Amino acid sequence: MTASDSHVNAFAEIFGDPPANYAVPVDWAAVESWLGTSLPADYKAITAAYGPLDIGAWLWLHMPCVNRGWFDYGAWVQQTRRDAPGVLPFGATRTADTLYWDTTASDDPDQWPVIMHCQDDENAGRDPWRRFGSPLVPTLARLVADGMRPVAVRSRMQTDLEHVPWTPPPRRPEPTEQQRAALTTGSGLKTLTALVPPPEKPTLGKHTWDWLYERLGTRLPGEYVGLMERYGAGSWCGWLRFNTPLDDDQYALAPWVEWYADTYQEQRAEFPECHPLAVHPEPGGFLPFADSIDGDQLCWLTEGATPDDWPLIVVPRHADQGPPLDTDLTTTLLDWLRGRFATEGLPPLGRRDENPLDYIDFEPYDAGPTADDQ
Repeated sequence: MTASDSHVNAFAEIFGDPPANYAVPVDWAAVESWLGTSLPADYKAITAAYGPLDIGAWLWLHMPCVNRGWFDYGAWVQQTRRDAPGVLPFGATRTADTLYWDTTASDDPDQWPVIMHCQDDENAGRDPWRRFGSPLVPTLARLVADGMRPVAVRSRMQTDLEHVPWTPPPRRPEPTEQQRAALTTGSGLKTLTALVPPPEKPTLGKHTWDWLYERLGTRLPGEYVGLMERYGAGSWCGWLRFNTPLDDDQYALAPWVEWYADTYQEQRAEFPECHPLAVHPEPGGFLPFADSIDGDQLCWLTEGATPDDWPLIVVPRHADQGPPLDTDLTTTLLDWLRGRFATEGLPPLGRRDENPLDYIDFEPYDAGPTADDQ
């Protein structure tokens, strides 16, 4: 009996035999090369035999597989393994907990103990880490003994699977000397483009700046125009999203400004204590131009002699309104990327032990079809 058979048998004794035709092809050598480490033998044997699982209607056991649904293994691992030094994720729960191996505990992956980050404990201010002290299969057995249902079915998060091995994403390029220098010194757009190279062709939209100014009823700060003409619409570090400025679809800048103004005014009428600001086109009102994935808004306060004098302000979704920022747009963005600035709505991007060059990036949005494509 091979080691793999014994692991599958140990799992099957608790959760039942793998259904027919559930095996998922995995190129473990490619996966482990991309991760930079070998993986526990029990995990590899179980996931290859069963595929991605929903265990006990509570725990998702993720795996490297080609899935046409919304879950992407590579993106999930890249983001989640940054949650603490030396952890490697393999699962999650319906209560927003994440399961990891503690790779610092042993040089032998088969001895890695399972740890779990409990979101409810973190929200309550308690120690969020539950340390099981055992590898995967013994930990699952313990969870069943503690009340988890001993059933395992194909995860609906990954139902549209292709029967080909998952291909790891390209490795992140090594930082250049220019990027290393820009991380610590310099200012302005020139330094920002050295730190985070812009796309060759920024996505701006099909209209002109004059069209946008006429629709908004105001010009915009020249610093913003310069930034957009270098980077265009896109997402910074998967958190801060700049709308397409010169388009008119639902999520382009002008429609978003109009929709958000109406929404904020309605909320202000009902909850004025939580919505204290005027909103454009009201005199001095804020005008949003970027938002976070959590719904926070990065805005200008439209007060001052010219748009270039407008101060920045963050309108947070889950916190009280704070004061205007005392830095301009490019400086704020640079300081945030460098890990020198954070506020409600623009939280720290990484831990103190992480190098920002390992995770900061800009992902441009794809341009929409042109008139010739219609």
